[in-house]
Amino acid sequence: MTTVDTPLSQHENGLGFTCYSYGQNLIWKGSLDCISFDQQGIVEKFLTLEQPCYIVNAAGRIGVTNVGYLCPVDSTVTAPVELLASIPPIKIHQLGDPSFLSFYGVKYAYATGAMAGGIASEEMVIALGKDKILSSFGAGGLSPDRLEAAINKIQQALPQGPYAFNLIHSPNEPMIERRAVDLFLKYGVTVVEASAFLDLTPNIVYYRVAGLSLNDANQIEIKNKVIAKISRREVASKFLQPPPPRILKELVEQGLITELQATLAAQVPMADDITVEADSGGHTDNRPLVCLLPSIMALRDEIQEQYHYPQPIRIGVAGGIATPQSALAAFMMGAAYVVTGSINQSCVESGACEHTKKLLAQAEMADVMMAPAADMFEMGVKLQVLKRGTMFPMRAQKLYELYRAYDSIEEIPQAEKEKLEKQVFRKTIAEVWEGTAAYLSQRNPEKLGKAVNNPKLKMALIFRWYLGLSSRWSNSGEKGREVDYQIWCGPAMGSFNDWVRGTYLAEPQNRKVVDVANHIMIGAAFLYRIQSLKLQGLQIPDYYSQYRPASSTVEM
Repeated sequence: MTTVDTPLSQHENGLGFTCYSYGQNLIWKGSLDCISFDQQGIVEKFLTLEQPCYIVNAAGRIGVTNVGYLCPVDSTVTAPVELLASIPPIKIHQLGDPSFLSFYGVKYAYATGAMAGGIASEEMVIALGKDKILSSFGAGGLSPDRLEAAINKIQQALPQGPYAFNLIHSPNEPMIERRAVDLFLKYGVTVVEASAFLDLTPNIVYYRVAGLSLNDANQIEIKNKVIAKISRREVASKFLQPPPPRILKELVEQGLITELQATLAAQVPMADDITVEADSGGHTDNRPLVCLLPSIMALRDEIQEQYHYPQPIRIGVAGGIATPQSALAAFMMGAAYVVTGSINQSCVESGACEHTKKLLAQAEMADVMMAPAADMFEMGVKLQVLKRGTMFPMRAQKLYELYRAYDSIEEIPQAEKEKLEKQVFRKTIAEVWEGTAAYLSQRNPEKLGKAVNNPKLKMALIFRWYLGLSSRWSNSGEKGREVDYQIWCGPAMGSFNDWVRGTYLAEPQNRKVVDVANHIMIGAAFLYRIQSLKLQGLQIPDYYSQYRPASSTVEM
């Protein structure tokens, strides 16, 4: 085995070649006029993904071409052009698991995750769906009427899909889950993204099993598809296995599912896909993707060995996916698909207000921090939010510290209560409780009754008034409350801003979700080509290794 060093091009294009050659058995033939030796021409050849790419040495100059053909070496003839490396065409639908594409009727293994409160809006879901990209509507925190209107709007625009709706776990208010499931079943919503679940609930099991039946070939048909977003092995394990017999029995007794469906449920997993969520915006465990993904994939393989599902559960990734580099890294680790989140919130179609979108477009990777979550406040659960341009995370943390330190509002020192009323609530505590009580009397009268006799719970509900409204202020653009906006955001937002700096996507008014999706996936395919050529010995300066979004995307 010998090392062969080829001199750099005379055009100083920066390309070099070093390989460990075992003997080349192919040569390139074609017109020398189609070979690019200049930087711009070489970049264009690399970007022509739908054609093969040949790296050749013509009289000591390294060049790149997409045309010509390869043929066996003829030892009796000296080839005028030496073939150094080659790679076949690549389509972006080749990235990830092809079964994801056919299962959801999409063009590639990319999806956008749900952001609660309608941030992942109808407009976002429809825009992506029309381009055959799966998107999940942010149903969390919305009233049944608002959710029902969203279902009707999306189904009218996308009668054949693709689209999904988020079902967010509500441990303190299970009826919220149930009402959402009832609507999904009523309107035939066949794809649900289940998120923030700590355990399986009767509601998510009901949705899944109610769609089971046998076809004419006596095979199980799964009508209601579930994509489970998780960040812990113990939760993933529950979605990777069939539903618990105990819950199935309860559902049969309630007349919600049939005995046949309960029997079929024992043979199918709770989810078709598991989205491994790493360091993301909103609810997150801040897990590193490079550790979490292999762990969940190994768990999937263990459970597959046990149950032998006809279609193994796919494992995708979310959290930190914001650039072609991060998407390609996920695919190379074996991810079946990638899911973006924070970056879509800054796009035109997002349900966030313009002020929030501008703050997100300015964010850097370090401009995020953890803050108490409204829906799981008493449990100490936190979520990741933007800290740049808002006081919300610090004020929310102060509320949690007061909750931990005292057993009732009355125990809080008067000076602290005055600060809350003046700086945080901008209302008296009595006025906040009055509004909270009026809200609960309509939505959850049982909890209101408990709070009347439980000072600690009453204090938590008063604090949750601020935590709940702060995210709505961010969406509606509440004037005068900008410093209190709760903006769910992960470090991926800063990574995305770094990538698009100096391009048309730097400005939020130019960020369209379809453009962002296409650029990330095209960029990932481009970088795969570059890395493959490097592995064959091509030395490529950074100039050629960067994919920058141009003002128009290329359909693949």
